[in-house]
Amino acid sequence: MTDTTSRTPPTLRNPMPDSAALEQTKRFVNRNFERLLVVVLVVSLLLIQQYIEYKQAFLSFYYLPIIAAGFLVGRRMAVWASLFIVLLVGFIQQFQGLDGHAGLHAEELFYIVPWGGFLILTGYCVGALAEQRKARTDDVRSTYLTMLELLTLHVDSSDRMRRGHSYRVGERAVALARELGLTDAQQEDLRVAGLLHEIGPRDPRLVRVMSEIPSARDSKLSSMRSALRHVDEYSHYHEVVSTGWPVDDTRISIGAKILAVADAFETLQTPTPTRQAFAPWTALEEIERGAGSTFASEVVRALRKVATLERADLESHEDHPAPAIKLA
Repeated sequence: MTDTTSRTPPTLRNPMPDSAALEQTKRFVNRNFERLLVVVLVVSLLLIQQYIEYKQAFLSFYYLPIIAAGFLVGRRMAVWASLFIVLLVGFIQQFQGLDGHAGLHAEELFYIVPWGGFLILTGYCVGALAEQRKARTDDVRSTYLTMLELLTLHVDSSDRMRRGHSYRVGERAVALARELGLTDAQQEDLRVAGLLHEIGPRDPRLVRVMSEIPSARDSKLSSMRSALRHVDEYSHYHEVVSTGWPVDDTRISIGAKILAVADAFETLQTPTPTRQAFAPWTALEEIERGAGSTFASEVVRALRKVATLERADLESHEDHPAPAIKLA
């Protein structure tokens, strides 16, 4: 009998470079960025107040976190964060003094007021530019997403029972990624991967459609690189799982794990010539039986949460139907 304890856990052909610990850290930072920003601002202010002799000279340090806040979370959070730090600096100057002279006198105000104004203005401008950039990026992304949805609907139309399957897998993958704390960009990558998971990145139909769109061959395919990598990884997922290793012990990327659960959940709810469609709750229980062995435990737990919320929302709509419209 072969001893499996000494073997290295299998991995996918193109594994994601991030380890599980790094993935969890990134998700934690993305989920709690606003709180972490406030902590960084307060801690940095206390450290400067405690260890820096010429404190006013270090007030320019706060432009860095404010610029980061504007770029990552928009102008609203950047303005509030900059206003928060200006008030903290003013409070310290009033009761302790930045350079040993407490109180908001004319000399201190002459320095703090312009600095605070420029800090707030910087947060607003950087946030506004970041939001404009995001809006343009969303427009481009929605364009090629629409194209991919049309392509997958055309492919799915050949099988009446599976019509719309790829679209539902993409939506389910996004819901699971959101529950797991993945970034918006990662969620969109998984939406595209869900749309393409049955076509494949090298399918001639996809290559032909993309080549017929002006300038799409370079820019759009470049932006889809992460999504296509997820599809390529997922195509080898069941080869890894079939080796007998628990999926939680393998170095399979979180994207491939999410696609596996989303695809299985939607497939079980689709009828085939040999069986009836599973009810959503029955499909969930079927997937939970494979948690840890066939499907990643954390993704299955996320599916349970998402399905519970969807069921509660559906029941609330059934208990409170929309009022009938009376015709004159």
